[in-house]
Amino acid sequence: MKHIDIKDIMSDASYLQQDVTVCGWVRTSRDSKTMAFAELNDGTTFKHLQIVINKNDFADTDLKSCLALGSSLKVVGTVVPSAVNKEGGVEINAKEITLLGACPSDYPLQKKRHTMEYLRTMPQLRVRANTFNAVFHVRSALAAAIHEYFQGNGFVYVNTPLITGSDAEGAGEMFEVTTQGYDAAKECESKEEYYENDFFGKKAGLSVSGQLEGEVAAMAFGKIYTFGPSFRAENSNTQRHVAEFWHVEPEIAFAELPDVLEIAEEMVKTIITKTLERCPQEMEFFDKRIEKGLLQKLDNVVNNDFEVLDYTKAIELLEKAPVDFKFPVEWGIDLQTEHERYLTEKVFNKPVFVINYPKDIKAFYMKQNPDGKTVAASDLLVPGVGEIIGGSEREADYDKLIAEMKKRGMDLSAYGDYLDLRKFGSVPHGGYGLGFERMVMYTTGMQNIRDVILYPRTVGTIR
Repeated sequence: MKHIDIKDIMSDASYLQQDVTVCGWVRTSRDSKTMAFAELNDGTTFKHLQIVINKNDFADTDLKSCLALGSSLKVVGTVVPSAVNKEGGVEINAKEITLLGACPSDYPLQKKRHTMEYLRTMPQLRVRANTFNAVFHVRSALAAAIHEYFQGNGFVYVNTPLITGSDAEGAGEMFEVTTQGYDAAKECESKEEYYENDFFGKKAGLSVSGQLEGEVAAMAFGKIYTFGPSFRAENSNTQRHVAEFWHVEPEIAFAELPDVLEIAEEMVKTIITKTLERCPQEMEFFDKRIEKGLLQKLDNVVNNDFEVLDYTKAIELLEKAPVDFKFPVEWGIDLQTEHERYLTEKVFNKPVFVINYPKDIKAFYMKQNPDGKTVAASDLLVPGVGEIIGGSEREADYDKLIAEMKKRGMDLSAYGDYLDLRKFGSVPHGGYGLGFERMVMYTTGMQNIRDVILYPRTVGTIR
């Protein structure tokens, strides 16, 4: 169906006084005795395009159906300066209107404002609401900026497996992948027999991270990144957790922890800057409607150096804090969201890299520091969300890595490829993982991760 995107009509002055064809859904409408007005949106822009209808010209048209919220239309008309928006706005004087898809009166998005909880019950329709129109435009802009950043800095884009035989985190919170039916286990005398009869001949699961395979690629190409889905079977119902999320994971050879932090900071600043440039209307909406002061917060991020804070110092600050934390503070704990937000919002008022965590609370692959108690790990904490990036320098010493894996009772046979990297030309290297949805939350001010992903997968919920 030949038509012109509404975004192009709004941004290109050459369409003025020209006849054009546009398509879209009715977002709002109003009707009077001789005139009617419909605001159309085709998804290409945050703003709606007003269609001006002289009812005398459409006596044979079912205008009631055409003006119904949610209906889809094709409109032919003349682009003219907006009678309301004097600052370069345009509207269309309609000459022809075709009803493409009628929308009945029980259309759920009749009211202008709905709660986020209500909108989550209808993911198939909520994307038409202004908030989600803005969210997914920003999500798209952030994703494009991420690819541009890494491609522009010599990183090779690799696609790591979604089905794996090893657990990158060593935590065991994986979804199993099987072709065997419900009764298959009853016919087997042991777990070993059950998995031997399965598709891969061994236990398999959905990947929690592409890091291990990413390190393989980095040992050949120097700098790589992955950008794809990860799956974690955590029984968590917080505002920051979903079972399926998107993960950005660079791996850098010939790099130590300070190099990893530098790249992470530069990436965050770059993708925020590009998104602010490309989505001004959406970002203004978030600043006014979702998080007051959002633009100032993001400007503060872009124009200030991130704080680098040793874990031990962070614990000292938290212990002295005039706050009654729900989770007690002592050296050795894994920082909770309330601790992370206190550091970023009350102490530093900007993003904070916390580094050198106790090794017992971090993953097996992180480089052990000379003190024997900590590892060269880092979490990037941001105001309003908490952790959005977790990274580290990786342990490059074969013997140290083997010892740590044995200490944790891990099955070394499942990590043969990974261990080979430490045997054949090992180098200092590191990387990090950015939870993409958390980055979208931080950039938009949205408070729940379920509202920045098209179809959220959470405990007890799938559709």
